[in-house]
Amino acid sequence: MSALRISLCVGLLLARYGHAAPELFESEKEQLTAADIESLPSEISHLFKSGSLSKRQASTRSCKVYPGDADWPTDQEWAALNQAVDGNLLKPHPRASVCYDGPYYDAAECSKISANWTNSYIHLEDPLEMFSPIYQGLTCMPPTVYDSKGCTPGGFPMYVINATTPKHVQAGVNFARNTGVRLVVKNTGHDFSGKSGGAESLSIWTRHFKDIEYIPGYEDEASGYSGAAFKTGTGVQAFEIYKAASEVGKVVVGGEGQTVGVMGGYIQGGGHSPLSPIYGTGADQALAFEVVTPDGEFLTADFTQNTDLFWALRGGGGSTFGVATSVTVKAYPDVPTTASKFSFNTSTIGNETFWAGVRAYFDYFLINADLGTYAYFVLLPNNPKQGVWTFQMTPFFAPNKTLAETEAILGPWLTQLDTLGIKVDPNITHYDSFYPAWVQSFPLETIQKVNSNYGSRLFPRANFEDEDLLNTTFANIRLSSERNLVIVGFNIKATSPDNPDNAVNPSWRENVLFAIQSVRWSVNATTEQIWEARNSHTHGDMQRWRDITPGAGSYLAESDRMEPDFQQAFWGDKYPRLLEIKKRYDPSDVFYAATAVGSEFWQVVTANTLPSENGRLCRVNATRT
Repeated sequence: MSALRISLCVGLLLARYGHAAPELFESEKEQLTAADIESLPSEISHLFKSGSLSKRQASTRSCKVYPGDADWPTDQEWAALNQAVDGNLLKPHPRASVCYDGPYYDAAECSKISANWTNSYIHLEDPLEMFSPIYQGLTCMPPTVYDSKGCTPGGFPMYVINATTPKHVQAGVNFARNTGVRLVVKNTGHDFSGKSGGAESLSIWTRHFKDIEYIPGYEDEASGYSGAAFKTGTGVQAFEIYKAASEVGKVVVGGEGQTVGVMGGYIQGGGHSPLSPIYGTGADQALAFEVVTPDGEFLTADFTQNTDLFWALRGGGGSTFGVATSVTVKAYPDVPTTASKFSFNTSTIGNETFWAGVRAYFDYFLINADLGTYAYFVLLPNNPKQGVWTFQMTPFFAPNKTLAETEAILGPWLTQLDTLGIKVDPNITHYDSFYPAWVQSFPLETIQKVNSNYGSRLFPRANFEDEDLLNTTFANIRLSSERNLVIVGFNIKATSPDNPDNAVNPSWRENVLFAIQSVRWSVNATTEQIWEARNSHTHGDMQRWRDITPGAGSYLAESDRMEPDFQQAFWGDKYPRLLEIKKRYDPSDVFYAATAVGSEFWQVVTANTLPSENGRLCRVNATRT
């Protein structure tokens, strides 16, 4: 990561314009030019022109081009793309290919990655790997993790542009648009639905947009914001921006996960944060984006320029409206933070006592959310080998709260637990600033298991204001746990002081509990058994949660890929406007991602019934396969 820079020219900009649009990073000044295009072979150069649509792509096409098609790019055309991106076109192989006979076999490397396969860094540092391997198709896994019966690329892209400048992104977008090759985008690959995958596709990897610049004084008359800000590359991760902000006595809104690419799909998808109870969602913080649009143009979107695109980029989802190279976000004064981590289980208490303790906690959801705390808890189902249920608080996080204030907030519930005979050590710890509290409190996230899938729901205030509905809500969550589902919950309010007009799911504004439930199946389950488990989860257990939260929604980045009526679930009444913006900026559907805006018009044609990226992308009802 480049050294943190501090802008000192803001005062002059404000005096002249009243709107201090941050300067482009040095890397962003390298954009695709006419000279770049003219340097390519003349018979190919048209494939790299911005705003163009080649004849072979302009014709009616039912599917994205695929190897074996007459119009699949030639070796010469791929070579021209490599030239256009300064030699940064990769043709990588799956990470686990080192475990199988062939040119990449390496027993020592296979042993190393097999032992650490769930570690985030193995996957985010790789141009192909993603955190949701089931959507790759599980075609190349370490044998000790899953028997892939060999190694094939499956739902991984064929080519990857290791982008470090807008020029690289523009060349990739133009090439995909004009050839009809499927285009995908990967930052870190955290998305639960496998959005960074795509069989035989071209991927733009944005991980290495790592610049960070601190702007002490940012004024924006259009939005009314006046204060500190950071401009960061979209490859910047949570641990990087939190550390940079801490060094200048500031905080920014980012995820709880250490390695999440908080300036990429996270912020474009909304983004909840340990600081959301105070400052709102990640998308609420955006002041400006630098973005390459589907026509290959590089432009600024903010409160005064390209305002409709700016609205959509703040919550409308990644890999949809363009590829951002940087984003400018609000920064706030650092805050002291108090945190608590503890657990209890049924090993020493009865099941009903355990559930009484959990139910007592639900009574404090409204109070705690309104007090600005953020609780991250897990309910582990009855383990047949141990015969226990477990509740884990990992952690209870109280930004801008003293030790005494946090003790007072937790005290009533802890007293009830003690009365029930549930003994816990809350281990309440105070930190002078946010960053060390975050480092010590949140675990390193791991990739998803090969035999599980997730669904989520945003539970509104109404579910906790009415006693009968609260009892029904708790009973449904308990039932999910008793049905052997893992429950992850966030007691959180994500309402910013001004609730800016953006594309964030309106359900976030009423949220008190964001809950995820995970269904599991046998690692050796058949396709039919997996489909039955997933279908039952989507239309059974998740439907119970939908039924008791009518009109509410789900969180795009942590959701079920099979979510019914995903348009309403992820965006509510904002979807029609988002779709209109999508059609206007991307009329030829250069960008597609599962459950993204406009994705209902496309489908990945797979060899079986299970949803994945291991197949050809075709229009819905297309005859060509």
